[in-house]
Formats: sequence, structure tokens, C-alpha cells
Amino acid sequence: MIWKILSWNVNGFRAILRKGFTDFLKRERPHIIGIQEIKQHIPPMTLGDGLEDYLIYWYPARKKGYAGTAVFTLIEPLNATYGISDEIADSEGRVITLEYEKFYYVNAYFPNSQHGLTRLDYKLDFNEKMIMYLETLRKKKPIILCGDFNVAHKEIDLARPKDNVKNAGFTPEERKFMDKLLSLGYIDTFRYFHPNEPGHYTWWTFRFKARERNIGWRVDYVVISEELLPNLRDAFILKDVQGSDHAPIGILLEI
Repeated sequence: MIWKILSWNVNGFRAILRKGFTDFLKRERPHIIGIQEIKQHIPPMTLGDGLEDYLIYWYPARKKGYAGTAVFTLIEPLNATYGISDEIADSEGRVITLEYEKFYYVNAYFPNSQHGLTRLDYKLDFNEKMIMYLETLRKKKPIILCGDFNVAHKEIDLARPKDNVKNAGFTPEERKFMDKLLSLGYIDTFRYFHPNEPGHYTWWTFRFKARERNIGWRVDYVVISEELLPNLRDAFILKDVQGSDHAPIGILLEI
């Protein structure tokens, strides 16, 4: 069976509902989709309109209108876990983990290090805790980690690298986290299929017609532990899907 597994920073769940989220789900019909930045406390009881078979796992931030994650799945997991035992991250609803028979699906919204790098130290701490969390899970089963990582890994992953070397999302410290993660035997699935292709981005500022001009950043990832590599069939960015400043991303995995 080929599972379609998606991830999307929707920049507000209420907003994305008004902009065609249910039509998108009906068209793509993912087995699992993790969304980030839901900015909403109360989950929908059902998506309705022919999508009642999706189970909903909802993890809002304590602060209204901020952060939060959710997962919609057609296949009931064995278990769902909220958070990573980090007080700040868990108060912001940043990580949901669903356990399936053959893997863990981890949906994560990594912190933004912010203008002036005011949150860089916290983000680096979160990154280390995420690695420890993933490695603990991985002792039991392979990992699928998806979400908005808020970092462009290599120069190829953003349109203007030289202008952003010391800016949030492209600092050496943040990029070293990606180096470390991949060195532990995790695979950046999109780069596995497109190792040297520039111009592939997942986020564009709303200003300056950036999306129209494709002046963007690739900050959203589906990363798998290498044990799942033989099962990986495709990885993609749905760059033409509108509704958020991010594009949905995904993989096809044979399970």
C-alpha cells in the first residue's frame, strides 16, 4: 500500500478553511497530513463535506492565535502523544506524535529564531531536545518527521543566500542542526530525489510579489530515518497550492 503523507504550515486554520482546505483534502486525499501554525484553540468536530473519515488530533498553543499543530489521518494510530516534555515548546503546541504499526509520525513546528535572533538560543535548545526525542523513539520504530523547521539548510534552499547569512532561518547555528540530524541517519526526502536542483522553495513572504517571482526559502521538510529509505517512492512540493505563505509538501511511502 502506498501512503500519501503531507505537511503544511497553514498560517491559521480558520483562514485556510476559507481558502479551500477541504477542497484540497478531497483532491489530494492524503492518508496523513500534519499542519502547523493552526492558531486556533477549538478543533473542528469533523471536517464534514465528505471528509468525515478523517480522525483529528489537535494541539493548540496556550496563547490564543499563536502556533499550534494538528494531524488529520484516515488510518487510526496506535497511540497519540502531545509534546516532548519541554515546558515552553509544549505550551506552544509544537509537536504531535502518532504511533503506527511500522513507524512514528512526528509533526513539528520548530520555533522561529526571530528578527534580531532574539529566540535563537531557545531554538537551538529545542533542536537538541528534538534530536534526543527522535532518537528515543527510533530505538523502537523508524521515524517520519515532518513540519516547518524554520531553517533553510543549504544555499540552494533559498533564493538569496548571501543576503541572509546572519538572518533568522539561515544562521550557521541553525544550519548545523540540519547537518547533525542528517548525519544521524535521517534523510531529507526532497533532496534525495532533487539533490542539485535550485529554485525549489516552500515559503515566500507576502510582500514584493515574492511568490510570483519565486524569491523564497525551503524551510518545510519531510525527513525519514534511513530504515524507511527502501520504502520511499517520491517526495514533492505542491508549489501551486495557494492559501498560505507556505506550500504543502509530501512523500509517497510504500508500507
